[in-house]
Amino acid sequence: MTPRPSLGLRARLLFAFTLVCVVTTAAVAGGIYVQARNDILQRTQDATVETVRSRLNDVFPLRSATPGQEELGDIAAAVPDRNTVEFAVAIYGETHSPIAPPGGWRPGGRVLALDLGGIPPQLRRKVAGGEIAWQRVVWDDTPWLIIGTPLLIDEGDRPARVSGIEVYAARSLIAEQRSIDDLAARAWAIGGVALAFAVGLALLATRGVLRPVRELGRAARLLGEGELRTRIEVSGSDELADVARTFNNTAAELERHVKQLREMEADARRFVADVSHELRTPLAALTAVADVLDEEAADLPEPAGRAARLVSQETLNLTGLVNDLIEISRFDSGVAALALNEVDVAELVGATLRTRGWSEQVQTELPPAVTARLDPRRVDVILANLVGNALRHGEPPVSVRLTADPHRIALEVRDHGPGLDEAVLPHVFDRFYKASAARARSEGSGLGLAIARENARLHQGDLTVTNAPDGGAVFTLSLPRRTHDQDGGAE
Repeated sequence: MTPRPSLGLRARLLFAFTLVCVVTTAAVAGGIYVQARNDILQRTQDATVETVRSRLNDVFPLRSATPGQEELGDIAAAVPDRNTVEFAVAIYGETHSPIAPPGGWRPGGRVLALDLGGIPPQLRRKVAGGEIAWQRVVWDDTPWLIIGTPLLIDEGDRPARVSGIEVYAARSLIAEQRSIDDLAARAWAIGGVALAFAVGLALLATRGVLRPVRELGRAARLLGEGELRTRIEVSGSDELADVARTFNNTAAELERHVKQLREMEADARRFVADVSHELRTPLAALTAVADVLDEEAADLPEPAGRAARLVSQETLNLTGLVNDLIEISRFDSGVAALALNEVDVAELVGATLRTRGWSEQVQTELPPAVTARLDPRRVDVILANLVGNALRHGEPPVSVRLTADPHRIALEVRDHGPGLDEAVLPHVFDRFYKASAARARSEGSGLGLAIARENARLHQGDLTVTNAPDGGAVFTLSLPRRTHDQDGGAE
C-alpha cells in the first residue's frame, strides 16, 4: 500500500506556531473584547439608571394616585436629558403618556411609539413586580437600552408602596456600538500583526532547527552511500549540537571498523589468490601423476588400484577447487572482464549440451534466430553448472527453455525433483554453501553457483532460483541482449 504523503517538518512547525498564535491571539483579543464590551455597556447602563432615578425624584409628590394622560406626559417629559436618556414614556394601566417629540421619535428615519406593544413583555413583568429592570433591544438595526422602573408612593411612616405607574426610558447605544466595533477592529488588526510576527518567528525558528537537521540528513545519506569521511560541523552546545557530535563520533568509529574489515578482507582475498596460484604448479604435477595412476589402476592389485583411482579423483577435485578460487579472486579484485561476441543463443546452448554429452538427457525449447551480445565462455560456464546440478541432484526430465523480448533473454533450467527447501533458497548462491545442505548428496566445492551468479552480474544480468508449483527447482538466467562494457558504453 502506498504511504500517504505527509507534511514536512518545516510545514508542521509553521502550522504549529501559527495555530498557537491564532489560538492565543483569539483568546486574548476575545477576552479583552468581551471584557471591554461588558464594561462599556455596564457603565452606560449604570449612568442611565442613575439619570432616570435622579430625574424621577423631581416629579414627587404625585398630584394624583390615578394620573391621567396629561400627568403621565409630565412624568415622561421629566426623564429625558438628551445626553443620557433620549425619550421616556409613563404608563398607568391602559393609559400612557403622549409620544414625544410630536409625531414619534425617529431613529433611522422610522417613527417609534414606545407604548405597551413596544416594550418587551418580560421587562414589563419585572417592573410590574416592583423591580428596576433593563434590557437591550434592536430597533431598525439600531441598539437601544430600555430601562423600566416603578414609581413608589411615600406614605410617611409607612413603607413606600408601588403606585402602579411604570416609567420606561430609552437610550440609543449607537455610540457605544461604534466604540465596540472600533475595539473589535483593533483587536483583529492586532491579531493580524501578531500572526504575521508569529509566522516570522516560526520561519526563523524552523530555519535554525531545520538547518542542522538537513545537514544531518545529508551526512547520513552520504554515510549510507559509503562516504565514511563525512562529518558535520558542530556549533553551539544545545541538543542538536550533541546529536552532531554523536554522529561524528559514530561516523569516525564506523570508518575505523570498516577500514579494519576492508584490510582484513583484502588480506584474505590476497591469501586465497596467492595460495591458489601457488598450488597450480604442484597441482599440474599431481595431475600428470594422477593421469598415469589412473591409466595403470586397472593393472594394479585391488587395494592399490582403488587407492590410485581415489588419488586421481581427489586430484581432479582439488584442481577444480583451485580453479574456482582463482576465478572468485578475479571477481573480487575487479579484474574479471567480458569477451563479447554476437552469438546465436540457441546454438550456444546446444553446444554446451553436446560438449558435455547431455543432449539426450535434457529437453530443450530453443526458438531460432535469437541473438545477443554475450561472452560465450562465461555463459557456457553458467549453463554447465545449472544443467549439471539439475542432472546430478534433481530428477528427470531436465529442461532448458529460452524466452526473449527486444531487450532481454531468459534461460530457464528446470528439473522435476523435490525442489529446494524454503529455508535454503536464500543461501543457494552463497559461497561454499554445499549442495548437500539442500539435496540428498553433494559433490564439488560449493562455489559453482556463486561463480555462475557473478558471471551473470558481469553481464548486467542476474541469476535467480525458485520452486515450481508442481515440483522441481527452477533456475532463471536473465541477461540483456546488448550488454554494456565496463566503461559504460554499449558493446
